[in-house]
Formats: sequence, C-alpha cells, structure tokens
Amino acid sequence: MAESSLISAITDLIQIVRKLRSPSGCSWDREQTVESLSPFMLEEAYEVADAIEMDDMELLRAELGDLLLHVIMSAEICEERNEFSLKDVVEGISEKLIRRHPHVFSRNSDLSAREVEKQWEAIKAQEKKDEGFFGSIPSVMPALQTAWRIQQRASEVGFDWPDARCALSKIFEEIREFENSCESGDTEAQNTELGDVLFSLVNYCRLLGFEPEAVLRANNRKFIDRFTRMERILREADFSLNEADIEMMESAWQRAKLE
Repeated sequence: MAESSLISAITDLIQIVRKLRSPSGCSWDREQTVESLSPFMLEEAYEVADAIEMDDMELLRAELGDLLLHVIMSAEICEERNEFSLKDVVEGISEKLIRRHPHVFSRNSDLSAREVEKQWEAIKAQEKKDEGFFGSIPSVMPALQTAWRIQQRASEVGFDWPDARCALSKIFEEIREFENSCESGDTEAQNTELGDVLFSLVNYCRLLGFEPEAVLRANNRKFIDRFTRMERILREADFSLNEADIEMMESAWQRAKLE
C-alpha cells in the first residue's frame, strides 16, 4: 500500500510538471532549460545541506521536495528534447547501485564501511578510466570541497600522509614558504603559496576526521550570529555599525562572545 501511494504521489508530481511546461501552463516554467535551471538546482542542494546542518527535519522534507522537483523538471525537459527520460534516469542509477555493490548483489560479502568505499571508488575508476583519476570530480564544486575530495581520492590508492601530525608539519612549512614569498614581494608566488597553505589545512582537517566544508560553514554561522549580537549591543547603545569605531565594536564583540 505504501509503495503504491509513493508511485501515485510521484506520478502526480510528474503530471504537475508536465502541466506547468504545457502551452496552457506557466510561461516561466515553459521557458526553462536544463542550463537555466542548473544554478537553482545547485542552490536547492545547498538548502538541503543547510536543513541537515540545522537538524530541522520539517525543513529537510520541504527542501528535498524542492530538489526532487528540479530533478523531475530537468528530466522532463530532456525527454521533450528526445535525449532521455526520467525512467532512464531511475534505471541508470538502479543499475549503477547494483554494479557498485557486488558484495550485496553478487558475492554477498560482509565488508566494512571503509572497504565498501574503496571498492566503490575502484569500480568507479574502472568505469571512468578514460577520464583520468580525478575526472569524475565536478568542476563546479566549491574549491574547499573539491580539495577535500581530491585528497580523499588520492588516499584511496595510498598517496597520503601517515598521520595528521605529519600533515600539521606540512602546514607550518607552507606558511613559512608563504612568508618568504611576502618578503620577496612576488604576488604570483604569494598566490601560489597561499593556495598551498589552504590545501594543507584541508588535508589536516581530513586526517583528523573533519569535513572542512562543514567546519567552515559552522564557523561562518558562528561569526554571523556573534556579529548580529554585537550589532544589537551597539544599537542598544544608540550606535549603528557605521557610527561605531573599532574600539566600540571590539568591546561589543567581547560582550557578544559572553552571551
């Protein structure tokens, strides 16, 4: 019963999307292409991640719906262009899941989560060998997340530091090289060396078991919350941000930290 109602609900959503795309539907939806929808889909994916970060299940339900709409809308547009259909999308991911989980669907082996991840990457690399080792990493993914994913993938084949302590030493080495580039006044070298510092920091986070994107996102939120409290404190003292000097802001900042 639950499965049939799920199929019915998805079918209804598909029909709604088709109605919106029809000549008698919505002019905005009718004009959309997969290219025009791409930034919106990316935004919806971030909103899903945001809801997870906030542990807000009601918001997550809504945001997953928005993301599902974009998947169905994009598949519908491609079907209109005789490229592929939503059925092709579903069948494709089903086949991939079976193919990349041979320990479940073929051999019935009991692998650890780490072993499963390595197996997945090995099968994926074999499927995409013409693309190169990092070919499957999306070029539009945020740079911080990309760095973490590059390092994670490299570690799958043993190209990694022995432990986090070694990675920490590398950070200090890269900072010294950046300082030397600053003393030389070579801005191109500074840009390169600063990139090395950031890349090394990402590696250190990964080896400690943290995802740098999530770490930085949490810190961004902490800064915004504290800055908002600082602004309120200044406002209660009849000062706007533009009117307050750095000493006043620092004092209010310290008070905000205690709240």
